[in-house]
Amino acid sequence: MALGAAPAPYELRFDAGRVCLDLLATTHPGERIGSVGPLRAWITGAGLVPPGTPLAHADLTWPAEFRELRYYVDQLVRAGLQLPAGARGRDAGLARVHDGARVRRARPRVNAAALARVNEAARAAPPAARAVLAGDGAFVRELDGPASCAALLAVVARDAVDLLTDPVARAGLRQCEGDNCPIVYLDTSRGRRRRWCSSEVCGNRERVARHRRRAAALT
Repeated sequence: MALGAAPAPYELRFDAGRVCLDLLATTHPGERIGSVGPLRAWITGAGLVPPGTPLAHADLTWPAEFRELRYYVDQLVRAGLQLPAGARGRDAGLARVHDGARVRRARPRVNAAALARVNEAARAAPPAARAVLAGDGAFVRELDGPASCAALLAVVARDAVDLLTDPVARAGLRQCEGDNCPIVYLDTSRGRRRRWCSSEVCGNRERVARHRRRAAALT
């Protein structure tokens, strides 16, 4: 990819650190799962099904179902970004001040409908997997029958539930610092100093902009 170049409109990325965050990334820089073909590619690329799993049964209703869940997960993740690291239970609404006292902090606004929808999606059973012997004698993972849309949505919803209810993981949530980039990722870097969703995309764009500013200052 060229320095500072943006990805193609329907290029799929799987570098946000969690399946649910990879789904959120399909909105940028344009809609990436607007039809069945790209959605099938996303399902496979995100690891919801083993490589080579047939998805011919996916129909025109699936993209809308995934986009709806994406919208609700996004609402909860944005609220999760506002929570202090490690906040839980009664302490989630309290903040320490310099003298050790605690003051009430504004709680993030959580969309109740989004919470209910994600929890509902998580109740479904995920696709059942089985181990089979490949031709070389190694075990490989296959699905025990075609995966339904509800089962695949459950994988994403359960990942969102796990992420948002884990204070340690949630503390690593970051929004990309790139200009006009809405992507949220999980920062697992040493010292948690990662600034961009992708060093090759937003990071390169920032470096190009910095170079141009320096060049302009010398003219």
